[in-house]
Amino acid sequence: MTTICRPTPDAIDYVGALPAGVEVLVWDGAGEPPVGIERADFFVGRYDGKPASADALAHMPRLQVLQLVSAGVDAWLPVVPPGVTLCNGRGVHGASTAELAVAGMLALLRDLPSHLVGQRTRTWRWIQSEGITGKRVLVVGAGDIGTRIADAVRPFDAEPTMVARTARRGVLAIGEIHEQLPNHHVVVLAVPHTSQTHRLVDARFLAAMPDHALLVNVARGAIVDTAALLAELESRRLRAYLDVTDPEPLPPEHPLWSAPNVLITPHVGGGTAGWQQRAYTLVREQIERFLRGEPLVNVVP
Repeated sequence: MTTICRPTPDAIDYVGALPAGVEVLVWDGAGEPPVGIERADFFVGRYDGKPASADALAHMPRLQVLQLVSAGVDAWLPVVPPGVTLCNGRGVHGASTAELAVAGMLALLRDLPSHLVGQRTRTWRWIQSEGITGKRVLVVGAGDIGTRIADAVRPFDAEPTMVARTARRGVLAIGEIHEQLPNHHVVVLAVPHTSQTHRLVDARFLAAMPDHALLVNVARGAIVDTAALLAELESRRLRAYLDVTDPEPLPPEHPLWSAPNVLITPHVGGGTAGWQQRAYTLVREQIERFLRGEPLVNVVP
């Protein structure tokens, strides 16, 4: 008997029927654990990124696989029990997150917030905006999301440059990033939050960006030093589109809300219609691989 634990009742519907001999439990790691949780071999984490506690996972001594439906894993890393394989949701939210990154980029480069003010005040005012054509776009992260962003800007005659942890064909090493910053009009963050990328975008990083450059963050808020970014925004030297912030959620009194030259959305990169089906299609495929004893995909090293 193999026992699978899923976070919500509707996850059962999305995954569909599983082979005979598979027991299904519903628990997201919060509150009282269900009867039989000690038999769980495969646990699916909740979508909102909030990890189960180490105490909750301790109720599952047989646990072999912890499968997430989010791309980010940083919040889970401290609680993954030794010997448990952690897998993320790479590919589930890539298209929608890349879509939002490009939407935010275009909104600011075409100055859509100013046009929204004009609409609200019923003011017909012609504005010559920049657009993305001819811009050099530095994409930090060459995974699923970063690759999609680079591919998406090319039809607009923008020139993407990709950097990642290690260099390879068409991708520069992240160690070269400071030399690249002065030559790019847009910097997009699509990289995991790790000890290497924590506060990667600090005062020195931002100072290396040219005047009026645009920072786009669809990764994790803690990759950016918020105070340093706030200083650049308040001086009106740089612009930013942020789908993630540090802290998050952003408190109502935080000065970032009222800073000039910034557009903020509340971490909605993957939140498009149909994400559940995409996510649980991956979960089903992973469960089937697990049952057959085959290698899993999206394993986090």
